[in-house]
Amino acid sequence: MGELDLGAVRAFVAVAESGHFGEAATRLGITQQAVSKRIARLESDLGTTLLSRLRPGTGLATGGRVFLPHARALLAAADRATAALTGRGQPFRVDVLDTRLASAELVRAFYAEAGVDIDVVTSTGLRASRGALRTGAVDAAFARVTGSVAAEGLASTPAHLEPTLVIVAAGHPLAGRGRVGMAELAGATAWMPGNAPNSEWAEFWDEVSADFGVRIDTTGPNFGYEHFVGGVAADPDRIAFIGEQCRVPDHPGVVRVALDPPVPHYPWSLLWNPRHRHTALPALIGHVRAGFTPYDPARMWLPAADRAAFGG
Repeated sequence: MGELDLGAVRAFVAVAESGHFGEAATRLGITQQAVSKRIARLESDLGTTLLSRLRPGTGLATGGRVFLPHARALLAAADRATAALTGRGQPFRVDVLDTRLASAELVRAFYAEAGVDIDVVTSTGLRASRGALRTGAVDAAFARVTGSVAAEGLASTPAHLEPTLVIVAAGHPLAGRGRVGMAELAGATAWMPGNAPNSEWAEFWDEVSADFGVRIDTTGPNFGYEHFVGGVAADPDRIAFIGEQCRVPDHPGVVRVALDPPVPHYPWSLLWNPRHRHTALPALIGHVRAGFTPYDPARMWLPAADRAAFGG
């Protein structure tokens, strides 16, 4: 038997963990045919069958179940050796739009579970994070993605669907309501000065506006969350939307009102560059996928461009 090819071992582990050759290919940034060839070569080198090709997907053969823990240990040792020589022992760099948004909450939850040394990087969203991922300036990013990023050499997976809340001044007619339907807000104007032109989140709210008849007002300086909440509190006729996990400052003059289904949900995806793989990346991908709740059209509203990727 010849020496083991680490690329082939990595392909085997990727298929074993995902259950599909196509998903493993996306994760590794190579073609499905290349994955098949690597595993065939590995099975030949080992003299045993590792995978069972089944109609629903791909499972582990007896030899694969025996080999998998050793394959993972082998890759972990190789990654540690590479980190020692290339500086990949540096903190795991994750790009989020803002540290008060749901994307940062996802990173906090992962840190609490894995205890990985993380550097949180804030940017201007998808426009900046795609370039940072391509150059290796960051290891992963959370953003809204419409369409495929494969043409840019990147991979992504659905991460989180975040419900929307309405916030109003304590004197607003909705302040005494426990819940409100989006249909009742038709014709109202939502103040959202943080919606940067041509950003993926501004595009999301434009879609909300078109479907529910709510006007989006982006005028006024964006001086941060304190100014935003204070502006809502000061105007008894004003409404605003925030994500359920957005950590806006508490204000005695502001009330949160829940929405009745279907509730607009902001779609967060996790992006990464398969060619720049930090050792913590597989754990983050697994954490995000394990916690993801797919799109439910009876309870959730998504723009048409997001539905297919999120299970619609």
